[in-house]
Amino acid sequence: MSELLPAIEHETASNPTHSIVWLHGLGADGHDFAPIVPELVAPEWPALRFVFPHAPTRPVTINGGMPMRAWYDIADFELHARQDEAGMRASIEAVETLLARENARGVPDEHIVLAGFSQGGAIALAAGLRHPRRLAGIVALSTYLVLGDSLAAERNAANAATPIFQGHGTFDPVVVPPRGADARARLEALGYAVDAHTYPMAHAVCAEEIADLRHWLGQRLAG
Repeated sequence: MSELLPAIEHETASNPTHSIVWLHGLGADGHDFAPIVPELVAPEWPALRFVFPHAPTRPVTINGGMPMRAWYDIADFELHARQDEAGMRASIEAVETLLARENARGVPDEHIVLAGFSQGGAIALAAGLRHPRRLAGIVALSTYLVLGDSLAAERNAANAATPIFQGHGTFDPVVVPPRGADARARLEALGYAVDAHTYPMAHAVCAEEIADLRHWLGQRLAG
């Protein structure tokens, strides 16, 4: 088990019974999505803990080698660019450590949603589909599939039926829409249920997406 990453946490009420672990995008940190909590949470939901971890700081090739918070190195945004498999697998291990801590704090896996934006969304998918116990759901925003060639062999049957929320901007210049469409097609080919949404936005989130996600999360948190 890897070292526990530092994180921003927000509890909607005492003694949370459910958790959402949310991974930020390249160059951001755990503070990035914390402000959306009031917009996202419905009053009828069970007591919920949001965990917004900070990715490690590492040199990022596409940023001229400058260090920044990143779940893995990125050499190029092209589809067939070299993947930092070691970095990706280290981040999957870091997610496993975060999930184990939620278990230790009394939240079972089936009450945990694993979410992420962009690079964080890629790790949320990679980690969630390989996780050995069923999760409540996976949220993949403005993202793409990494370690896709090994997914069929490495995925865990425990999350074969786990619902996936996918949101993507139709004007995204960073993770271009075909990357999102490719991820959906590859996941659906493996039998995953992908609730896919597109929005007239760039590499971002928007009010309509938050509203759709709130509705989707409400269904996942009912149990």
